[in-house]
Amino acid sequence: MTKSKMNNLLNIFKTLSDKNRLRILMILYEKELCVCEIQEIIQVTISTVSKHLSILKSAGFIEERKEGKWVYYHIAKNFTNTPLREILFILPSWLKGEAEIEKDIEKVKNIKEVITCSTK
Repeated sequence: MTKSKMNNLLNIFKTLSDKNRLRILMILYEKELCVCEIQEIIQVTISTVSKHLSILKSAGFIEERKEGKWVYYHIAKNFTNTPLREILFILPSWLKGEAEIEKDIEKVKNIKEVITCSTK
């Protein structure tokens, strides 16, 4: 394995080494969400959510879409990074049945419309 492939894998695994980033990925499998909705679901500060989203986006796990003043995040769709694509494919089955993830997914299913951010 070349050094660049090794660094690529290290970056992927570092990104996945945080519980809240895994929770965010799992809820984004269910639905495209804005920062405020993610914050409401996983119950951490908006600044913490933003930091996690930045790390996930930088690693190529997620993408964003802007609509007016809102930014929506979703699982990335087009990959040139094979290990990343394969991990994103298998991740839901690895975390299936995890109680905290299941609760988060249930909260996503109950989101009807955008939650108003108090910081905007």
